[in-house]
Amino acid sequence: MKQIAVFTMGTRGDIQPYLYLAQALEEAGHRVVLGTHPCWKQMIEQAGVSFAPIGPDVDIQLEAAVIRGKVKNPALSMLRTMNFVFRIIQDSTDDILRVCRGKDLILVSHSQMGAVEAKVLGIPTVNVTLQVEMIPQTLKKQQLGEKLLGKLISSQMVKPYNKIGSNYGLAKFKSSDEVMSQRLDLIPLSPLVTQPSPWWEPQHIMTGYWYRDEADYQPPQELLSFLQAGEKPVILALGAMSFESRQEREKLDCFVRAFEKTGMRAIIQGFEKTLEDYELPHTMMAVGSVPHSWLFMQGSFVIHHCGFGTACASLLYGIPSIPVPHVLDQFGFAQKLYELGVSTQPLKVKALSAQRVAEAVEDMKQNYHQRKMRVVQLRERLRAEQGLQTAVKLIEEVLAKGPDRPVRPRGIQENQT
Repeated sequence: MKQIAVFTMGTRGDIQPYLYLAQALEEAGHRVVLGTHPCWKQMIEQAGVSFAPIGPDVDIQLEAAVIRGKVKNPALSMLRTMNFVFRIIQDSTDDILRVCRGKDLILVSHSQMGAVEAKVLGIPTVNVTLQVEMIPQTLKKQQLGEKLLGKLISSQMVKPYNKIGSNYGLAKFKSSDEVMSQRLDLIPLSPLVTQPSPWWEPQHIMTGYWYRDEADYQPPQELLSFLQAGEKPVILALGAMSFESRQEREKLDCFVRAFEKTGMRAIIQGFEKTLEDYELPHTMMAVGSVPHSWLFMQGSFVIHHCGFGTACASLLYGIPSIPVPHVLDQFGFAQKLYELGVSTQPLKVKALSAQRVAEAVEDMKQNYHQRKMRVVQLRERLRAEQGLQTAVKLIEEVLAKGPDRPVRPRGIQENQT
């Protein structure tokens, strides 16, 4: 039995893959602690995983919504959200170091949380990367201009980790590659959906998707009654993109009017603030935190933002999609779904209207059988990959190789508590 710490920060979609992996490692006989925002304590402990609070007790989904509300440009709002999380990580290095002590392995998130502290203590690390765009294509032959641009970007990306390293007297990292694990980088995506780059170094391994079916979930009777009262509904699940800092009535109106126009029953997740004084038609129902592993199986098709979690879930649970990407990698996931033939063309969030949503719904109706058949066939192949089992096996191979050599600079002792 090995002692493992897992670190990650962000909204629920950022936490969920790491929680699935932590559960799988526990089931394999290891002792795991997951360190993240205090607001996720209940969710993590209910999943049977030990929890370590890192950073201030903030509602990270609300904080992200506030930033989105202040900054209309999606890319800029995402950048500011990332900077907000980076500041928490930098300010929490003492907490992170304390959780790392005595561990045999540190699982490092896409934000590299825990990587520097692990190097100080000589604990081996394994990376988890959710966005393949973040993986350096080291083996690719580059022109001089490309090399210079790559070095410039890398030197900027490594700054937060050098700030953490300065607390321990570490020499400066020259590039972000030096922060990442050279042993193993797990990518919880499927090569059936996202092609691995031939220019990645061999430690970057695509395992297949990580998921749990949560078969013991018991839905409320009101939701069951709604589902039994008519045809399968459309599911509206925009994830963190529908978590509001203020009412967004106009956005919700777009979807409600489109569903009425096309005669669709609907289940709506999110929009809690707007729905406080919003009367939905009797053919629509608002729900709170219902697992996608159960909810998506009840729907006809799903309208979602193509975040990492919902994009994976739509494939794993065999439901066609209408993508509404908002930021960064969501556009890439939306395009992948369209290319696979399991979705409509992505809708542009800046041009969202009831008419455009209704047109997408009609497109889905006309081509539903073909898209449903394709996504069901793909679902079976994705599940056969057994991504979590593959990840656990690879992690155990790293553990078998033993620890790194600790750096132990300036005042850091092996037995310090």
